[in-house]
Amino acid sequence: MTDKTVTVKWAGKMTFIGVASSGNTVTMDAGPNGGGLGLGHSPMDLLLLGAGGCASIDVVMILEKGRSELTDCVCKVSGTRASEMPKVYTDIHMHFEISGKNLKEGAVERAVNLSMEKYCSASLTLAKAAKLTYDWEIIDG
Repeated sequence: MTDKTVTVKWAGKMTFIGVASSGNTVTMDAGPNGGGLGLGHSPMDLLLLGAGGCASIDVVMILEKGRSELTDCVCKVSGTRASEMPKVYTDIHMHFEISGKNLKEGAVERAVNLSMEKYCSASLTLAKAAKLTYDWEIIDG
C-alpha cells in the first residue's frame, strides 16, 4: 500500500495552490462564475486531466516496450456532470489518438485496453463513480 499526501493552500479569493508530494505545483481557481479570477485549472478539470495523463503514460510505455514507433499520443477526455448538486461526473469518455509509423492495430488496442482495464489508477478510480468509456484511433505518421 502506498500513501500519498498533497497540500492545497489558499492564495486569496477562490485561488488555491496545490503542492504535490514531489514539490511540483498547480494553480486551481473557481473561475469568475464561482468568485475566482480564472487564474488556474478547475479542480474538476484536473480530475479529467489526471485520468488522461495517467492513461497516456501507460499507453506510451506499453507501446514503447513493444518497440512501436510512436510519434504522438493524444488523449481527449470529456465528462458529463450531473445538473444537481453535487455536480459529480456521471459519464466520462476517453478518446486516444495514437500516431506513429507502421503501428499495429492489435498492439494499440492491447495497450489502451491494458491501461484502461488494469493499470491506470486514476481512470479506474473515476470508473467507480462514473460510467467510463473509451476508444482509440491510429493516425499514420
